[in-house]
Amino acid sequence: MARSAEFFNLYRHGFVRVALATPAVRVGDPVYNREATLALMREAARRKALVAVFPELGLSAYTCEDLFHQQALLRATEEALRWLLARSRDLPLAAFVGLPVALDGLLYNCAALICGGRLLGVVPKTYLPNYREFYELRQFTPADAATRERVTLAGQSAAFGSRLLFRLAGQPGLVLAAEICEDLWVPVPPSSYAALAGATVIANLSASNVVIGKHQYRRELASNQSARCIAAYLYSAAGVGESTTDLAWDGHAMAYENGTLLAESRRFADASQLTVADVDLDRLQADRMRQNSFGESARQQRAAIADFRSIEFSLPLPRGRLLLERSVPRFPYVPTDPATRDARCEEVYRIQVQGLATRMRAAGKERLVIGVSGGLDSTQALLVCARVMDELKRPRRNILAYTMPGFATTTRTRSTAWQLMRTIGATAEEIDIRPSCLQMLKDLRHPFAKGRKRYDLTFENVQAGERTSHLFRLANHHDALVVGTGDLSELALGWCTYGVGDHMSHYNVNASVPKTLIQYLIRWVAESRQFSAEVNRALARVLDTEISPELVPGRQRTESVIGPYALQDFHLYFTLRFGYAPAKVAFLCWSAWRAAYPLPVIRRWLRVFLERFFATSQFKRSALPNGPKVGSGGSLSPRGDWRAPSDGTAQAWLDDLARVPARD
Repeated sequence: MARSAEFFNLYRHGFVRVALATPAVRVGDPVYNREATLALMREAARRKALVAVFPELGLSAYTCEDLFHQQALLRATEEALRWLLARSRDLPLAAFVGLPVALDGLLYNCAALICGGRLLGVVPKTYLPNYREFYELRQFTPADAATRERVTLAGQSAAFGSRLLFRLAGQPGLVLAAEICEDLWVPVPPSSYAALAGATVIANLSASNVVIGKHQYRRELASNQSARCIAAYLYSAAGVGESTTDLAWDGHAMAYENGTLLAESRRFADASQLTVADVDLDRLQADRMRQNSFGESARQQRAAIADFRSIEFSLPLPRGRLLLERSVPRFPYVPTDPATRDARCEEVYRIQVQGLATRMRAAGKERLVIGVSGGLDSTQALLVCARVMDELKRPRRNILAYTMPGFATTTRTRSTAWQLMRTIGATAEEIDIRPSCLQMLKDLRHPFAKGRKRYDLTFENVQAGERTSHLFRLANHHDALVVGTGDLSELALGWCTYGVGDHMSHYNVNASVPKTLIQYLIRWVAESRQFSAEVNRALARVLDTEISPELVPGRQRTESVIGPYALQDFHLYFTLRFGYAPAKVAFLCWSAWRAAYPLPVIRRWLRVFLERFFATSQFKRSALPNGPKVGSGGSLSPRGDWRAPSDGTAQAWLDDLARVPARD
């Protein structure tokens, strides 16, 4: 198999495809139901899923009521299971199916896991509802009444009990567990213990009738349980064909991954349907590893989870090209839904304002000093300063804003900076740094001081350092705080001048805000009309300006040197938030951006990111000024989310990057 084909296979990057099956059933007709079940199993296998989850008591139908006491139905259901086992022998699929199981004169509501013609285990329901619409204690017995650990069913002997884990050989990230409907509704669901025992994918075989608003409550339960367990939660409920004598059924199926909805069925469908989702097992493992309170909980509950039994099973993983069916956001720091995005922007803005206001009170300062370039970062920082002054009931003229043109400052950005400072109401001044920069270049005997066009790093940093030096001395002179403007993306890539440069300030409000989000923040401020129409016109001009440090005469484009911020913010998020290896980051990036950026381009800029992030820039991040963390995507503060050696290398990451093919 060619390396490129395997690279484009989701199973090679820690994903597993799962299927939520909601078959059309007939009450008390296991022959019909087994055929509907097998059809969906085949469809799941055709779509390359490894795991399928069917509804509660699906082989008999859930609404049989006292028919469950009829021997003919119980025998027919067991025969349906035997039939399924025989006909699914060649399917590369593990499927949870629901059926009643009689054992020692008692009847249990069970989930059976079948795979490759084998009955791997049978899980009885723990909590039986006996209220309102449901009176399961009339027919069934709770799981804890069982005295056996094995059951013979459909001609096979299998593990029996509510505390079973199913581990896929060769895939340590995939550990299955099951619970049934009401088990999720109780204060401590069985799946909580299963997750602490190691389960990463939890199936819920459910019936759950529908009434007004109940579907939303189900979503909240499943979402919260998946988040608490840091697991995937696969829920499949009974649908069309169940008896509507007194109840209705909507066939609600959904897949959650650590609180995030991956896929959901169409409710009230009039036929069988299959919903697939791609679960990121690496994400679950990474989140459990980082959230050490999860491990601490497992340690404290070790007595409660000691009796879990593991059953290992095997399945061949699909090979060849198999792309993701889940949505990968191009801008992981920026929600795609407009309403959610607006709420995110407002929250970030409030965090920035609260952080700076608190620092001003603590420092006992009345004024702020800020350098304004007419670019994105300083604009957002200036907006924060203005709102802080409003909240502290201080005049905006207490913002001492300076634009400091250098050798490459354009007329556009200089005029934009003035427009911003004036319309915002700050005390605005201009300091031409060229004379002082030229003096330093003369002191350094730099060729530029002798008229030569040498635009090297020294030439750039002399200007960046001079600006910051002025700001700090201005802050001393006016008894003020210097507000930093550099953002998370620049810190990740080391795109800042260390020490007395744009790296340093008294407080940096943008420290954990990536460049891609700052653009939306500014747009949100304008659209929410927090400032005057004159300010909004200036903001529109900022958003329409190409990103550039303006340190070298001519057209200096930041993204031509360090890469498109859209890609580099993507790489940063998945590297920082989950610790993914470069090959997986590249696969995800290609999945999100392949219409705009081919794999060779992604590979090129990912290499730049890895070299700058892991090898050359950490010393700058080890000396960051204070600034508020704004999101779960992380920050790079050495006192918070990112503690790393300044003299490390990127070799291990570059070696993994070599796994990425040279072309799509």
